[in-house]
Amino acid sequence: MAWGFLTNHAQALLCIAHDPGVRLREIASTLGITERAAFGIVTDLVEAGYVVKDKNGRRNRYGVQVDKPLPEALLRQRTVGQLVELLARTELGTRDHA
Repeated sequence: MAWGFLTNHAQALLCIAHDPGVRLREIASTLGITERAAFGIVTDLVEAGYVVKDKNGRRNRYGVQVDKPLPEALLRQRTVGQLVELLARTELGTRDHA
């Protein structure tokens, strides 16, 4: 069984941070999950206050609450914004060296 360091919730959060207009089907495709599962994850993130959802016609736009602390006990002194920044910087650094 394959595993990774980042949960689907963290990966969905990164998708939203990268593209606030991302569609659920795009999140699902990126994560390799169903749209229903992606909907559940985004709903979890919204209900927990990590993401704000704004309905714009038939589309949703999302905003990541970057000042919110991470939920893990070992990481509570860090914010969502710091995690997103770290992972985005790492991703960009990887692309620059490819």
